[in-house]
Amino acid sequence: MSEYLHKEELYNFSDLELAINTLVTEFHKAADDGPTMNTTQFQTMLSNQMPAFAKTVEGEDALAQVLQQMGVENGQDISFENVWTLINKQAVQLFSSTPKDKSIKCGCLLQ
Repeated sequence: MSEYLHKEELYNFSDLELAINTLVTEFHKAADDGPTMNTTQFQTMLSNQMPAFAKTVEGEDALAQVLQQMGVENGQDISFENVWTLINKQAVQLFSSTPKDKSIKCGCLLQ
C-alpha cells in the first residue's frame, strides 16, 4: 500500500479498517517504506508495537523459532505476508486465552 490514510479520511472507516491500516502503516514505517524488513527492523517493530510479545522473542533461538513459524527462511527478509502470519497466530492465541462473553457464539475456526 503506497498511500496511507490521512487524518481527515479516518472518520470514514470502521474500527476494523483502521486496524488494518495501522498494521500496514506500522509495517511500512518499520521497513523504511520498503517491501520487506530485516530482523533488526522486525525486532524494533515488535518492541514498539507488540511489547508483551517482544519479551518472548528476546533471544536468538526464540527469534529464529518465531521467524520459522512465520515462514521466513534463514537469512530471508520479512514480508508483510510473514507479519500477517504472526498477527494471525497472535490473534488465535489471544482469543484462546481471554475470557469469553457468553452472549458471543463463535463458530469460526481460528488456526
